[in-house]
Amino acid sequence: MTKSVKKIPMVTISRFMQPPRFQDQVFINFRGEEIRYSFLSHLVAAFKLHGINFFIDKDEQKGKDLKHLFKRIKESQIALAIFSERYAQSRWCLNELAKMKKLARKGKLNVVPIFYKVKVNDVRHQEGKFGSNFWKLAKTSSGEEIKKWKEALEFFSNKMGLTLCGKSWFLPFPFPAQRQISSKKLLRNWREYKEESQQKRGKITL
Repeated sequence: MTKSVKKIPMVTISRFMQPPRFQDQVFINFRGEEIRYSFLSHLVAAFKLHGINFFIDKDEQKGKDLKHLFKRIKESQIALAIFSERYAQSRWCLNELAKMKKLARKGKLNVVPIFYKVKVNDVRHQEGKFGSNFWKLAKTSSGEEIKKWKEALEFFSNKMGLTLCGKSWFLPFPFPAQRQISSKKLLRNWREYKEESQQKRGKITL
């Protein structure tokens, strides 16, 4: 006697084959050596506490194709660009930033600039220690690369951002009371914070 085989509905199979969704992802653009075990570790802890899906590139020095990271940036709703003195030593970071600028100008990505122990004007005009690191990298870069990097740095330096120069690592704009939140809620909080802080642009300190 032949045993009947129970068919699995195609809907069930396709549901398990679907790739994960990244609509709520926050992409974090940063130079690892300076902030990985200080500000960034506190930021990551806060995101985990509130259930925010985020992506950090842990393969910066492993030669992984930038196309993989560009895909991650495109999948994200929010990106944090964390500028520090040694940020401009990284061709990787600057290429990510240029990609973020393209998406931001098209309205496809919301970017929050964070100036960590670095002056906004130094980032905007590539001056001070930040500028020194930038121009060292520029010596081994093409004119086209330098142009797109400078444009991206100026673009985000002219946006409302956070200047962190103290010893407190907490985000100045509030998280909601509930433990689990989406990046959409985080973005709303950021926009509300921006509206309240327009008169203090570039002077927000912790």
